[in-house]
Amino acid sequence: MAFKSILTITTNPEQTAHQLDLAVDLARREDAHLDVLCIGVDQTQTGYYYAGATAVLTQEAYNQAKEDVTRAEAAVRERLNAEDIRWSVDTAIAQVGALSGPVAMLARFSDLVLLRKPYGDGRGYADEAILEAALFEGGAPVLVLPSAAKDAAFGKRVVLAWNQSNESLRAARAALPILKAATSVNITIIDPPAHGPERSDPGGMLSQLLARHGVQAEVSVLAKTLPKASEVLSRHAHDINADLIVMGAYGHSRFREAILGGTTRNMLEGTDLPVLMVH
Repeated sequence: MAFKSILTITTNPEQTAHQLDLAVDLARREDAHLDVLCIGVDQTQTGYYYAGATAVLTQEAYNQAKEDVTRAEAAVRERLNAEDIRWSVDTAIAQVGALSGPVAMLARFSDLVLLRKPYGDGRGYADEAILEAALFEGGAPVLVLPSAAKDAAFGKRVVLAWNQSNESLRAARAALPILKAATSVNITIIDPPAHGPERSDPGGMLSQLLARHGVQAEVSVLAKTLPKASEVLSRHAHDINADLIVMGAYGHSRFREAILGGTTRNMLEGTDLPVLMVH
């Protein structure tokens, strides 16, 4: 396996204890170094306060963020001290609208970023911003784990979503270490275009590429029988008892901020399986 540098990010170790447990489990499985980034989130939103209050509120918010990240670092170090893996802890303080900086910096030099689902109970803007920064600015493969994941024993039966896009091809290449170790890989195509370059053999060239790496993949061509492609993909993954979905991540640039595209967001909101995403 080629994932030798794994990064996970937390703003609150109590809320992300499950995420950290899985990161440790995965680092042990991959014999990888685990980097943990603790971020203190400064909730200051410049321009939203009355004149004269900004300086005071900014300092108070910074002090609170500094206290939060100090506690987070101590908790993470205490959690990892007893583990038999290689690990390190970094800290950063960032305003709520500038989380991308420290996240992207470390994600760029990681083989894999492991995060919890950004949607659901106890989740907030920071979770989504961290995921988007790792994907779009850090350019790293991001493994998003649902709360239902009990350990890192996934990747045996993989659904590889394919739509001929650059993003899905990057996802396939980034996931090669997992695909090569899997017992089953299913290239899943939903409603391929009738006049596209792969019209006579959907998924055939990707299957050939993977075969040359020792991956024997099957191809499933599905009709879009549900309103959302993510629903079709998720249902198919359950039908074949898959334990991991690999897919390209899509976004739209709005005011220099990456916004997750519809299928990407829908998949993260709806699936209860681990999802490996690459932009």
